[in-house]
Amino acid sequence: MNMKPPLSNVQQRDIDAILHPYTPLHKLSETGAMVVERGQGVFIYDTQGKEYIEGMSGLWCAGLGFGDQELIDAATQQLQTLPFYHLFGAKGTEPAIELAEKLKELAPVPISKVFFTSSGSEANDTQVKLAWYYNNARGKPKKKKIISRIKAYHGVTIMTGSLTGLPNNHRGFDLPVDRVLHADCPHYYRYGHEGETEAAFTARMAKSLRDLIEREDPDTIAAMIAEPVMGAGGVIPPSAGYFQAIQPILDEYDIMLIDDEVINGFCRTGNWWGCQTHNMVPRTISAAKQMTAAYAPLGAVMVPDDIYQAYMDLSAEIGTFGHGFTYGGHPLGCALGVKAIEIYQKRDILGRVRGLIPLFEKRAKALAEHPLVGEVRTSGLMGGIELVADKGTKRAFLPSLGIAAKAVSFLEKRGAILRAIGDTIAICPPMIISEDELNALFDRLQGALDDTEHHVTKNQCRAEAAAG
Repeated sequence: MNMKPPLSNVQQRDIDAILHPYTPLHKLSETGAMVVERGQGVFIYDTQGKEYIEGMSGLWCAGLGFGDQELIDAATQQLQTLPFYHLFGAKGTEPAIELAEKLKELAPVPISKVFFTSSGSEANDTQVKLAWYYNNARGKPKKKKIISRIKAYHGVTIMTGSLTGLPNNHRGFDLPVDRVLHADCPHYYRYGHEGETEAAFTARMAKSLRDLIEREDPDTIAAMIAEPVMGAGGVIPPSAGYFQAIQPILDEYDIMLIDDEVINGFCRTGNWWGCQTHNMVPRTISAAKQMTAAYAPLGAVMVPDDIYQAYMDLSAEIGTFGHGFTYGGHPLGCALGVKAIEIYQKRDILGRVRGLIPLFEKRAKALAEHPLVGEVRTSGLMGGIELVADKGTKRAFLPSLGIAAKAVSFLEKRGAILRAIGDTIAICPPMIISEDELNALFDRLQGALDDTEHHVTKNQCRAEAAAG
């Protein structure tokens, strides 16, 4: 009989005090939380002193790892100088100004102004409000619907949770709300028809989008929001030619394209922006996560001049621009954003990422030979390993079996952290990872997949999937 070890004092305190996000709450009292005590480089350490390779950069965000002294010094200096101030009522701070200037310089399309938020969810929520504001300003009050996509992830506010195209973000929360539409997911492996080429699949995705727009009435649709690579939906790059196929349709119907770079941005895909990697030309951009290397919460919305001019026109009519967040443009976050970008540039993190991509792709694609793996997807230093019950038919395991979650659990025992998204294992290591550390991460993942295959065979999980 397997007896689970008792929870430690700190685990019990955690259970007694914390409501954990994205967690099976009904199981937590049995398993307890892994309480993380410290981090250094690409490693984190729990309260028992166990070391783990943090292969997800936390939540896609700690691109420079943990304990970077330059970032710590920048934070300390800013706290000593000006620990807080706001941007309301025509107030400004040097860190906010400097970060906005840097973002404008780096932007993949011409940008006039930067609006700061506290998170990626707030940035995308703001995108929706600003799209409505913009269309009111230009006399098109009916243009209010926002198109997202199945399997997209854009946040968890009421509006961004609605934009997110994942069922578990809707169930029990009375989401999605009105004005939100979901187009098809451009995932060729999972949604391509038998015998359909990838080019034909992309054409079908474009036609489906056009049909949706025409069915809903283009005069009622303000924008489409899209991640260049769908992150929390399973690390799904678009099918070949996808954005080139849909952008003329959006332009034809005067529907702006909002680029959600919250996960993709700041060198992660092998370019400064994911839209550059995947041939997407946005009107507005959301950023967060690696913008501060995760050393402080911060998000941003970047808009071009013609859209900003419309904001000014409506502000003049109303008397003010009535939107903002207390911590939007917080001087600590902005100072860390300035320093993170400086580090990305002077340490040539982009060149480092590009240098690691061949090894990352080689090790990831080698996993495609594993009996559990149906598809391997990569974009820069992001990867998704999709597990299937049957490689030939692409048949999925029953969701209730939690096979990818089981694999991630085995991986933790081997000393590495990745994330299960449905039956996909997501990989997103800090961009400072060395080749030896990257190889160690994949070695441990290979071992965890072997452990999972043993579990699947022992418990007849494939038979259960077939019966389901």
